[in-house]
Amino acid sequence: MAIQRTAARPLPVARPALSPLAQFREDVLCGLAGPEKTLPCKYLYDERGSALFDSICELPEYYPTRTEIGILRRCAADMAAELGHNCLVIEYGSGSSLKTPLLLEQLRDPAGYVPVDISGEHLIASATALARQFPSIEVLPVWADFTADFDVPATRRAPRKRAVFFPGSTIGNFGPGDAVNLMKGVASQCGPRGGFLVGVDLEKPREILLPAYNDAAGVTAAFNKNLLVRINRELGANFDLDQFEHQAIFNERYSRIEMHLVSRKRQVVRIGRSSIWFAAGESICTEHSYKYTREMFRELAMEAGLALEQVWTDDAGLFSVQYLTVE
Repeated sequence: MAIQRTAARPLPVARPALSPLAQFREDVLCGLAGPEKTLPCKYLYDERGSALFDSICELPEYYPTRTEIGILRRCAADMAAELGHNCLVIEYGSGSSLKTPLLLEQLRDPAGYVPVDISGEHLIASATALARQFPSIEVLPVWADFTADFDVPATRRAPRKRAVFFPGSTIGNFGPGDAVNLMKGVASQCGPRGGFLVGVDLEKPREILLPAYNDAAGVTAAFNKNLLVRINRELGANFDLDQFEHQAIFNERYSRIEMHLVSRKRQVVRIGRSSIWFAAGESICTEHSYKYTREMFRELAMEAGLALEQVWTDDAGLFSVQYLTVE
């Protein structure tokens, strides 16, 4: 295991086994080669992308973050009671960990906290801050893609059980089949008696949904276009940002928001030695965000071998935090 040194408090950071750059290049070229161009949304979150997303979370149009924080402030003690004492908490896609302290401060004698994130810089900064805030909790960050296999570091004290904390609406970035596979991975990683505490965005009117992904200040547009900036910088591409337009739509058929980058004209983009052709109006889909009813999500969880134990929502029913256990 490599050691990442920080000025304040060094933390052991488990790193990816494979080159992130090589994987990034492969995923980008494969995603843009098909008839319907796509890019994995996980690559939106480099250091600048993560900072832009933090700004999105503060926008008046973006209801998920403030709504979930309100639920956690009101109900974190009940959530901690479900997790029980001596629990190892593994957070998927921890990012800046804005919501994590609300849960950690309610836990009874936790065995440790393992934040997992694909953005190494963001991970180290947030994990170091949490280690300072909670000196009695062992913090073991893992730099990894949580959708792939990764090892959970051993804690000094053996946990009574493991639980995955997956706040936000990130579960909605996965299609139903992929969400089931992710939850099967959670069940396998947590084992018998393990838990899954997950944020699930709920169905709601378009007039609330669409502005959350297309804010008046243009922060979401900058966040989306930053993926092209990253490809230019890391893969030697020549995307012209002025020739791509951010677009967010709601797909009624699949009950999901779709984020796109739409080509304004017929053009060719070079990525290293590869050439990618775009027709005018052709788009790259960069993110899906599925919206669920309680019953829809419960059925997915059952398919993955998880049983729904508890649901907490805001008064308006915009968002939910759900606790599931391994059957």
